[in-house]
Amino acid sequence: MNSNLKIIDFSHLNSIASGDDDFKKELIAIFLEQIPVFINNMKKYLDNNKLEKLAREAHTAKSSVLIFGMTNSGTLLKEIQLMAESKNSTEIQPSLEEVEKELIQAKTELENFLKEG
Repeated sequence: MNSNLKIIDFSHLNSIASGDDDFKKELIAIFLEQIPVFINNMKKYLDNNKLEKLAREAHTAKSSVLIFGMTNSGTLLKEIQLMAESKNSTEIQPSLEEVEKELIQAKTELENFLKEG
């Protein structure tokens, strides 16, 4: 993965924050706390074949990533949700690995944004 490519698109976040930088930073801080929880929960639920819980976690994560303009992650999380709901666990792992990579990259980008800002 090219680390020069940005995974975060701030346009939606900026729209939600309406110019309130403190609110934007608060949303970023919340998402930074959520990222490891999303990753760990989804991996755990897949490993333990708890597909209903995996579907719910993917749905929740999807809402969060879309706030940060992560459309590819949003699409992958929707696919994970649908596969989990239909009990098709065999295809989930590659999508989950890609989401994990993107979330880790997003975490780095957001931490850097907060340091710079």
